[in-house]
Amino acid sequence: MSAASLSGAFPYRLIATDLDGTLLRSDESVSRRTRDALAAATQAGAAHIVVTGRAVPWTRHILDDLGYHGLAVCGQGAQVYDAGEHRLLTSVTLDRQLAGVALAKIEAEVGPLYLAASRDGLEGDVIAGPGYTLTGNLPATPFTDVADLWAAPLNKIYIQHPELSDDALAEAARLAAGGFVNVAMAGAGIVELLPLGLSKATGLSLAARRLGLKAADTIAFGDMPNDVPMFGWAAHSVAMANAHEELKAVADEVTSSNEEDGIAVVLERLLG
Repeated sequence: MSAASLSGAFPYRLIATDLDGTLLRSDESVSRRTRDALAAATQAGAAHIVVTGRAVPWTRHILDDLGYHGLAVCGQGAQVYDAGEHRLLTSVTLDRQLAGVALAKIEAEVGPLYLAASRDGLEGDVIAGPGYTLTGNLPATPFTDVADLWAAPLNKIYIQHPELSDDALAEAARLAAGGFVNVAMAGAGIVELLPLGLSKATGLSLAARRLGLKAADTIAFGDMPNDVPMFGWAAHSVAMANAHEELKAVADEVTSSNEEDGIAVVLERLLG
């Protein structure tokens, strides 16, 4: 269905979409149908904000390819980024001393972890230590000396375990260190330690405020447990068919998968 064929009043002023597993297909593209549905919704008066766990350096190329010029919430809520101006508006960093305590407490419970970290800033790179497995083709700089982990300001630390599942590792991390850091499970092999109190909801609320919008204006789309706070904040929440069961359990509805234009299915219905 083309944007021109979509008409009618749209009931939300803000559309918040996760990237991986939600807006993006497995090849990191966005379908023409989904692009057209988003265009129709914005023509009807809604704003679109991308809300992703990826930090800006891992997100910027996707936004540029989409011709996206709005605000994006990156780094699991740590960064509000103006894609049109290629400018970082806000950034929250991880207290490295607290993070070190958190890592020690987690490793005391589950044994040695494989580590990576996202450094702060527009050009901040991701550094990955021995044993850490990166997903996809995202760039990272290897490190061998753990002192390198703490050498620059960080947005987050990624942890992996040689035996525990992602869900089990995230739960163990919360139990051991939940008083020092936030723990988020953002995808296969992606368990993250974040600044305490930080989530996609906090970043989205900051971005929405800049647009004069609020939670009551918002429909949110996502696929992983790290989207749970955003779903709790938004007026209406939509999980993809491919979503983690924890997210489906708190969603207001479940749509088709990211490969089957799940966002477009909902937007077309609301615009219809």
